[in-house]
Amino acid sequence: MDRIPIMTEEFLGAILGSIDEAIHAVNTDGITIYYNEVAAKHDGLEKQEVLGKPLLSVFPSLNEKSSTLLNVLKSREPLYNKTQTFVNLHGKRIETVNTTLPIVVNDQIMGAVEIAKDYTRLKELAEKLVDIQRSIKPVTVKNDGQQASYTFEDLLTKNENFNQTKKRAEKLAPSSSPILIFGESGTGKELFVHAIHQASKRCNGPFVAQNCAAIPESLLESILFGTSKGGYTDAVDRPGLFELADGGTLFLDELHAMPMLLQAKLLRVLEDGVIRRVGGLSVQKVNVRVISAMNIDPQKALREKQLREDLFYRLNVLTFELIPLRQRQEDILFLAAKFIHTFNHQMGKNVVGLTEETARLFKSHTWPGNVRELKHTVEYMMSVSETEVLSLAHLPPMLKKSLSSLSHQRSNLKQQLKQYENKLIEAALIESEGNVQKAARILGIPRQTLQYKLKK
Repeated sequence: MDRIPIMTEEFLGAILGSIDEAIHAVNTDGITIYYNEVAAKHDGLEKQEVLGKPLLSVFPSLNEKSSTLLNVLKSREPLYNKTQTFVNLHGKRIETVNTTLPIVVNDQIMGAVEIAKDYTRLKELAEKLVDIQRSIKPVTVKNDGQQASYTFEDLLTKNENFNQTKKRAEKLAPSSSPILIFGESGTGKELFVHAIHQASKRCNGPFVAQNCAAIPESLLESILFGTSKGGYTDAVDRPGLFELADGGTLFLDELHAMPMLLQAKLLRVLEDGVIRRVGGLSVQKVNVRVISAMNIDPQKALREKQLREDLFYRLNVLTFELIPLRQRQEDILFLAAKFIHTFNHQMGKNVVGLTEETARLFKSHTWPGNVRELKHTVEYMMSVSETEVLSLAHLPPMLKKSLSSLSHQRSNLKQQLKQYENKLIEAALIESEGNVQKAARILGIPRQTLQYKLKK
């Protein structure tokens, strides 16, 4: 038998050193026992300045309460995605987002290890983004620079349910009440929000979008509400997205990812239309329509404590559910044809449609990625196809693999059902002592059927 290699210190160090994350470990005395190159780069230090030294001597601005590593050593409880700000040995201010875990061996704490992400660079980029939005106000933009140009006519469907949802949204678009939209990923929530903004009285005002899951908690607050000079170290006067969206629409995607404390602040803004910058004392009135979106059912978000009840009831004035593509069977081939037409123009091709077999597959597939998945599938097939008709041979590899797995499962199910049936027949024959008439009665089937199965 081959011997299992022993995990030497050099071997372990090589593994940890190859990880593209900042890793910092201390023993029970708070002395650094591991510190990789990524951590040194984040902290603006050299490895030798940290290794073998007490943590607080290298990071004098920290203490036992503010240091996440020392905190975990004392509590023995892990900390996840905790923001930490400190000044290093050379006076440089560093901001990180840390996940810190206790190192426990045989129920005895041996130290703590921290995995950190550079928060400073992320913050700089986010602040530049707000500055860019400020400079182009009042042009209607979203965070990636795309104009809010989609209308309800761009939301193509043959489904009666979806058409009724569109009509109701178009009728309610002129209102200034907040809106909550929910549906699975890929169902077109963002396009729906664009269409509402375009049909509203605010269509000439700003359209600003922010994904609540993409930004850490402390940064998201300053992005939304702005910062006031002197509020904290290095803070400057900078407007937040609420101020930039004044007179227009603010779209908050993945609302359930917003921290609960921030949800409470959002509720207050919805109630009185007043904001206060982070670190500021004065308040400012804003005229913003908030449209929120979630990719889970609000009731589930409430049950799992991802959404405040009071915020939900404030947003629940106007609610729209976008149903998944699998519940819009009539839209599958309809949209596929529309996408083929679009990509023909973009790619300079002349694809006329799908083979019958491919069309049947499209209609039977559950499309977990919804319209987005359908669009990307058609785009891939047209990219690789040299023919005028798209066939199963042109399917994306992942979809082919999924279909192969499904076919295998169906085959296994058929085989298992046959084996189970044989066992039931054997048991009935044993119980009836070989009498076919009695066995058929026990199984609840005609004698002729049982004889046929026995012959097979």
